[in-house]
Formats: sequence, C-alpha cells, structure tokens
Amino acid sequence: MNKLIIVSNRLPITLNTSSGKLKVESSVGGLATGISSLKVKTEKIWIGWPGMDFTKSKKIEIEELNNILNKQNLYPVFLSNKEIDDYYHGFANETIWPLFHYFAQYAIYEKEFWQRYKEVNEKFCEEVLKIAKPDDVIWVHDYHLMLLPKLIRDRMPDIQIGFFLHIPFPSSEIFRLLPWCKEIIEGLLGSDLIGFHTFDYVRHFGESVRRILGIDHHLGQFNVDKRPVKTEIFPMGIDYKKYSKAPGKKIVKEKIKNIKKRIGGEYIYILSIDRLDYTKGIIQRLEAFKLFLEKYPEYINKVLFFLIVVPSRTEVSHYKQLKDQIDNLVGNINSKYGNLSWEPIRYLYRSFDFDDLISLYSMADVLFITPIRDGMNLVAKEYVASKTDGNGVLILGEMAGTAKELGEAIIINPNDSEQTSDAIKTAIEMPREEKILRMAAMQNRLERYDLKRWATDFIERLEQVKDLREKMQSIEISENTMKILSKQYKNCKNCLFLLDYDGSLVDFDKNPKNVKPDKELSDILKRITKNPKNEVVIISGRDKETLEDWLGNLTDGLSGEHGIWIKDNGEWKTQENLSIEWKVDIRPILELFVDRTPGSFIEEKNYSLAWHYRKVDPALSAVRVGELKDALSHITVNLEVGVLEGNKVIEIKYSAINKGKAALNWLYKKEWDLIIAIGDDWTDEDIFEVLPDDSYTIKIGHGVSKAKYRLPNVQSARDFLAKLAKIKK
Repeated sequence: MNKLIIVSNRLPITLNTSSGKLKVESSVGGLATGISSLKVKTEKIWIGWPGMDFTKSKKIEIEELNNILNKQNLYPVFLSNKEIDDYYHGFANETIWPLFHYFAQYAIYEKEFWQRYKEVNEKFCEEVLKIAKPDDVIWVHDYHLMLLPKLIRDRMPDIQIGFFLHIPFPSSEIFRLLPWCKEIIEGLLGSDLIGFHTFDYVRHFGESVRRILGIDHHLGQFNVDKRPVKTEIFPMGIDYKKYSKAPGKKIVKEKIKNIKKRIGGEYIYILSIDRLDYTKGIIQRLEAFKLFLEKYPEYINKVLFFLIVVPSRTEVSHYKQLKDQIDNLVGNINSKYGNLSWEPIRYLYRSFDFDDLISLYSMADVLFITPIRDGMNLVAKEYVASKTDGNGVLILGEMAGTAKELGEAIIINPNDSEQTSDAIKTAIEMPREEKILRMAAMQNRLERYDLKRWATDFIERLEQVKDLREKMQSIEISENTMKILSKQYKNCKNCLFLLDYDGSLVDFDKNPKNVKPDKELSDILKRITKNPKNEVVIISGRDKETLEDWLGNLTDGLSGEHGIWIKDNGEWKTQENLSIEWKVDIRPILELFVDRTPGSFIEEKNYSLAWHYRKVDPALSAVRVGELKDALSHITVNLEVGVLEGNKVIEIKYSAINKGKAALNWLYKKEWDLIIAIGDDWTDEDIFEVLPDDSYTIKIGHGVSKAKYRLPNVQSARDFLAKLAKIKK
C-alpha cells in the first residue's frame, strides 16, 4: 500500500469565518477517530466537501484554503449550494435516507436530484484521480457516494477499493422501488470489499444484486468482471477507552452533582438521546412511557425521563412535523401526570458537549433507545462503555444494528407499546447483581471490538481480497507453459488426473440429459488411462449409474453426485452414512417449479436432487432461480443439506460433502509427482482449493477461479489432454 485515501461526503473539519478570517477546526466523529487510530505504515489522505460554498470565492482564497487543508492531508471537493441542495439534501437525504430506513412513503424520486447525485459523484472521482496511484488503497464511505467505486474502477481497473455503508441496506423489495437501483448496485460493485454493520444488511444486498443483475454469490463473494467482490460484516465500534475513562473526570463528577442539585429529590433516571429523525422512534417511545405511567402509577413522582433531541434537518417538512408532534406529546404527558413539584419528562431540544453527555450517561439508571430502523446506533454503545460501575440497564429496539451485538440489553419491538412499557418496569426493578452481569458482558464485547479494531479489520480484509484476486487470476496456458508441463509429465512416475465431466470434457449445452463420451473423448481417456503411471479420475455431479455406464471402462476411478459416491479399486461406496428422508420435503417444491418453468426438469440421484434449467428462457430462468433459492433456503435451514448452484442447475445435496473432499480420497493415496485438475464451475473450485500449490489446476471458460490456468472451452481441454496422451517417456 502506497497511501490510504479516505473519501467521504464531509472532511473531518469545521470551517469558522465568524472573526472575518478563515479558521479550520478539527471535528470529532467516530469515523475520524477510527481512521486516525489506524496503525498503517503509510500516508493517510482524506477527500471530501469542506462544508461551505467556495464556488464564488476568489482564486487566492481557494488557494489559501487548499494550502491549509493540504498540510493536514485533507483535499477538498468544492460544491456549490445548488449541488448540496440537490445531491445532499435532495437525493441523499430525501430519497436514499427514507428508502433505506423503510420509510418509502417519504422518499422523493426527483430526476434532477438523481442527475445531481451522479454529477457530484463524478466530481469526487475527478478529485480522487488527481491523487490516487495504482498501489494506493481507496476507502469510500456511505450512501452519499454509492456510484463512486465504479467510477474509479472504470478509470483505474486494478486499484484497491473498499466501501462501507453506515446506514441499513433494505430488503430487495424496498430497494427496487428506487428507479435507479441498477446504477446504485453497479456503482457499489466497483468495490473489492463492501462492508455493512449486520448480517441482515449483507443478506439484503446479496438478494438485490441477484434480483437486479442476475449475479449470485457464494459465501458473500460475487464474481464481477473477472474479479472477486466480497461482502462482509463490520459492526462499527466506539473509542471504548475514551468513554470508559470519562466518568472518572473531575469535571464530569461536578456536573452530575450540579444537575442533581438543580433537580432536587431522588429519582430513577431514564435517558433518551437522539437526533431529530423519524427513524428514531421518538413518538413511539413517548407513547410507551405514557402507557408505563398509566399502568404503573406507583412510579409517579419517582421516575424522571430525560428526553434529549438534537436538532437536525429542520428545513425539511417531515422533521418540522415530527418536532411539533414531540412538543405536543411531551406537553400532554407532563400536564396529565405532572404536578407543581414534578414533571415526568425533562425535554431538551439541543446538542450537548462531551462532558455533559458523559454526565447524563453516568446519571442514567436506564438508557431508552428504540429506533424504528437504525444502521448501528452508537449512543447505546457509548452508554454501556460509560457505566463503569455496571449499575445501568439498556432498553434497545430490535431494529437497531447494535441489537445484534448487545443481546444482554432488554430488546423490544419499538412498535409494541405494551411490551416496551413493561420493559421500563423490568429495567427499573432489575436486581443490581443482574445489571452488573449484563453490563459486564456487553462491555467486554465492546472493549474487544472497538473503533480501532473495526477500522483495522476492514483494511486487513481488503488486503485479503487483493490476495484472493491475485490468486484467482488464472492465465491462459501458453506454449511455454505447455512445454514445461510436457517435460514434467514425460519425466514423472506418478501422475493424477482429476477431471470434471459436463462442461469440461463434453459440451453440456447440446443435450443435458444424454452427453455420452464420443469417440474423440473415449480415445483420449483410453490412451491416458492405459499409461501405467497415470491414475485418471472423473469427479462429476452425475449419478453413479450413469458414470459407470458411460465411463466405467475409460477411467481408473469415479466420483458421483459431487463427491457423495466414490468408486475406487472397482467398488462404489459413499463417504458417509446418508439419509434420503429429506427428499420428501424437497421434491414437491422442485416439481412445482418444473410445472411453472417450461424447459426445466428434475434429475433424481441416489442422495441428491437437481433442477436443470439449461433449456429455459434466460429471462425466465433468472427469475425462477431466485424464487427457487428463496423457497429452498427456508426449508433446508434445519436439514443437513445445502443448495448448490452449478452450471444451469440447482442441486440439493449434503452440505458437508463436496468434490474437494472426494478428491482427497485419491490425493492421499500415494505420492504424486504431478497432479492435473480440470473443471468449469463453482463445484470444481473445491477441488482446486485442496490441491497442492504445484498442481496444474485448469478452469474451463470465463469467470473468476482459484485455478492457476484457464482454457477457453471444451475442445481446448480435449486438445490439451490429447497432447499429453501422445507424450512418451
């Protein structure tokens, strides 16, 4: 890595011109802290909007700002107020934000906003290209710049690009409401690694890619333009030590004392802190608190609810309406349940500095956070880190990304007022010992996976994807490679051939039901098998009866149904004792899809079922494959079988068995001087993976592969084997 280039909508600064002179002040945020904590032996550069419109400024003023920022390794992207209005306030915050948070009714699909979004992403790209070199790593952040990875990739095909989405990624049904969903997906797939907070977001993204582009994934990996694109979970952490040490500060202790003195009396403190936003569930939270007071009047005069709402996007109508609703509801609750000496809700509509925030965290017996939808919610993590005495309880909405990590919190459905009101009572009455145990478990987890670990994990994983990409870049077998291999083959004493059948040795497209070996292939296999130094094994997805009939006299060994059956030394055996009871549940589903999909058919093998769709209209098959995989994913979740996607086939088989495991039967049989493996689809990647590094692994056709070498088609594979068959010692 030459240098790390961070790209985000905003630079981590605040510009101040109140004194008449431009001042640049560093802004403190989670991302800035995480990046600064990265221990990489390289230069770190940040590209983003500086926060003000400089398009009408004098050239000398712009040069002055550039000089100030460049000294801090900050590089501005200058945007006009109009661009910010349409790209940021418009498309990012009035289209993407509500849609991705499942408030589709608030989303505005304005073509001018979309056009500006594209233009601004292109502006960011131009600034990146001015700085980026081939050995650099680029890390793009958040929903404002989802087109940027592809824009960079189109101009710098080999550079490393990571992307992290800090908000939820919605289900495909919601995402596809966006008229420009295809362009967004293509933009994100320009990355090498795409990070999300939770598995749900990864799953939703994968489903959207499949449904929109027809590209499927294998364990979170997509193959795009002959390169791997990985999706991973990276739950963003916090600067744990900063929050865990802060309650011990003298100024914090003094602030707590002053707050309690002004309040007077002894209360149970419930705290709620949110930015003003319809996604945060503030109204639902207030309704639940109101119900709590109604159901449990014994807590009147005993609890005090601090409702902190930080102003945000006050120019947007939905936010103005939300503010009015909150004001009215708080007034209603206080007037109904309060008295001259006590109000149940202390409502503050403003932001707080760090020490004030820590004071509130330290005081709070309960943190009450119940978003309708939230990417992560770091407030919950900050509270947990701040409760050094362990004497606190977190009530957390299940729709927050944080809920996936903080399982010891009281997890509620934010739309269930009854459940939530009862959760308040449970939190208040929880024994101190239980509070401490729950809090300690959450604190240990957050301390281990803090902000530094989050950033470091992402960069390390991005480096691993680079290594994977290099490993999977198989090359055509050149004349020189063929000469070297021929010499090795001529001089070796023991040579193992591991060969796939359909798509590798025969053209499966001609007749998927009956592709017997023709004379050319039979002659090639006979000549290779006849040589006593060779052991020729066909490892196929076909059933053992077909393999025995077609290839029993042409090879030394056979493996059928993707490794379930093995024939070695003349006898067939299964790798494990297997059941076929699961077929009763799976077969009706496949039959339904055959009925609905002209041209498809079911192939039943001893221990697997396969749905073939090679003869199906491509447009229809793209739809049906997705539907079938969805249906199968639900029914196979509790079975010992998995869904395997091959070349125009969906197969259901035992997930613990694969071609790679079958290959080990022959790999460990003896010491091999030379190993040659040929395959064409994902099922053959398991073979390539288990073989020694000095093996000749060959991928037939296009697509990313773990194989070292590549041949274009079936005929080239036959020609390759024919050349070896002619070599004599």
